[in-house]
Amino acid sequence: MLAVTAENISSWLLQFKLGEAIAQLLGLGLAVLCLASLAWFANYATKRFIASIIQPLINKSGAQWDDQLAEHRVLIRFSHIVPAAIIQVFAPSLFQGYEQIIMISQVAVSTYLIIIALFVIDGVLNFARSIWDQLPVGKRFPAKSFIQAAKLVINLVGCIFILSALLGKSPLVFFSGLGAVTAILLLIFKDAILGLVAGFQLSVNNMVMVGDWIEMPGPGADGEVVDVSLTTVKVQNWDKTITTIPTYSLISDSFKNWRGMSESGGRRIKRSLNIDLRTIQFADESLLKRFKGIRILSPYLEQKLSDIQQHNDDVGDDLSELINGRRLTNVGTFRAYCLAYLRNHPKIHTSGMTLLVRQLAPNEKGLPIELYAFANDTAWANYEDIQGDIFDHLLSILSEFQLSAFQEPSGADVEKALSRGR
Repeated sequence: MLAVTAENISSWLLQFKLGEAIAQLLGLGLAVLCLASLAWFANYATKRFIASIIQPLINKSGAQWDDQLAEHRVLIRFSHIVPAAIIQVFAPSLFQGYEQIIMISQVAVSTYLIIIALFVIDGVLNFARSIWDQLPVGKRFPAKSFIQAAKLVINLVGCIFILSALLGKSPLVFFSGLGAVTAILLLIFKDAILGLVAGFQLSVNNMVMVGDWIEMPGPGADGEVVDVSLTTVKVQNWDKTITTIPTYSLISDSFKNWRGMSESGGRRIKRSLNIDLRTIQFADESLLKRFKGIRILSPYLEQKLSDIQQHNDDVGDDLSELINGRRLTNVGTFRAYCLAYLRNHPKIHTSGMTLLVRQLAPNEKGLPIELYAFANDTAWANYEDIQGDIFDHLLSILSEFQLSAFQEPSGADVEKALSRGR
């Protein structure tokens, strides 16, 4: 208890022949100044204690969690409780006889303590989130949206307690009145509620997380997820722009997540070569001789030629004409070469993932030979290099099979044809 009170200060000031009203006002002012100075000094001393003693201990410790505790200023926020405690303890005795001032100080301290408690809880939640994010499970189940939802509820409850302290009524009165304004609250916090439900579904079903590559044509999102919050998901597109998507849109609308591709370690190659139909033919002896000089075709040719010879011997047709009996074709042999080339390529998955070369239906652009395989490097630039190298090679060797790629005539081709006709 303080020996000095506001009344003692006013009585002391009366010795200087001041008016009673003036002395009383000055006494109250000096008492408030003394109490404020004491509270400020207590707060300053607490912060200095934390900075000079607690903080060095945190820095010297080998643990990581206490560094996060300091980073989110949890201890500093706790230090603001000390001046409130000082005012709460010394105000009744300092302002003895001034019941109205004591009551106002108590209301102010209660309100201040509630606000500080909200700040402390906010810091603790931020600290808990940072610890969670460092765990292996933190990337799979991000806690940001749940922490934001918790903050929203806690701050709403805190506002009710603040109103209760200011108006001097029980918090139950305000809680009982929430039913009447539920519809308004649902309207105000519609996005937050939808985002909370969506965030829970996204996390439980493991639908999207920070670092995923997603595609969502509607909002124009095609890139990496950089943030998942209570109400929005931010996607950094490959052109470095940012697309913001409402969290609940990821539940109500469809999107493509490429995480499965990244985790599998294989990225699909699905591209066709269009062969000019006019260049497709049976393989004669000279062409067969050329094929036999291709090393990776040797197993295929041995098996295939053996099967053809056995079939032709059984049928007994006149083989002087190429149309009689079974024959190798240049396009079939090229398809076999493509398959053998992919199986021997060091950058292509040859087990556990689909690998095939197929012939699609002919169309106005020729005969499509489609390559369907998986590169073993999922990085975009490396994947494009692998795919480009494969098709560079295949396009370059078409002439070895007496094939050519289909290409629509250009203006120069038309001009050349017209000049020949003149």
